[in-house]
Amino acid sequence: MTGLTVLLPPSETKREGGDTDRTLDLRALSFPELSDERAAVITAARSVSSEESSARTALKLGPKSIAERFRNLALDTSPTLPAIDRYTGVLYDPLATLGADAATRAWWFDHVVVQSAMFGPIRGGDRIPAYRLSHDSRLGSPRLASHWPAASARVLAALTADGLVLDLRSEGYRQLGPVPAAVVLRVVSVDGSGRRKALNHWNKTAKGRLVGLLARTGAEVDSMPELLAWAASHGVVFEEHDGTWDLVAESLDPVAV
Repeated sequence: MTGLTVLLPPSETKREGGDTDRTLDLRALSFPELSDERAAVITAARSVSSEESSARTALKLGPKSIAERFRNLALDTSPTLPAIDRYTGVLYDPLATLGADAATRAWWFDHVVVQSAMFGPIRGGDRIPAYRLSHDSRLGSPRLASHWPAASARVLAALTADGLVLDLRSEGYRQLGPVPAAVVLRVVSVDGSGRRKALNHWNKTAKGRLVGLLARTGAEVDSMPELLAWAASHGVVFEEHDGTWDLVAESLDPVAV
């Protein structure tokens, strides 16, 4: 597919449940050439999750979240959901994916790629089970920081040849799949005097609202000029400063920020 690709981070929080008749099939995921890398991470995640003590250390689980280790032990048999529905939290909740119409969901399925620590790059429509693994989890072997970058970069680089890649991932997940040609977007707040401030909590919320608006409007853009034209027509403000692109959060929701 050509056009716009939006790279998103996953979320630590995940929606439970899904389709019990459609369990995980690595061959059915996008970028099937990553199947061996995915299988290696799944095997390692199962190993560290098999005991409470190792899971607590490797997955950074506390008393309230320790039961999430069992998700990794049931990856082959758990129900699946499209990735865009599986993830929840500050970035994903503004999408309201379960209530979206078919055209909006199709846009996410086609244009969103999530950099998962467990599965590597996956598309928004790829069906995955709930799991527990983060970019900084300690599996021993393989080390995620050295396991994913080269493999992920190979498949993601092809996306830049087909159009514009907009990178909304956090730094930890960008390191798992470097895309030098992508446009990295920073979220800022601009006050009445023009002073700019990078955002923390509202950073993810603004990114979620942007991805929601792109999908609901069926945005079809191939380049940064086309994205800027789309933004202008929908009241979204992008600004370039010293080669870095900023998204002005207030242009998406003046009240929330």
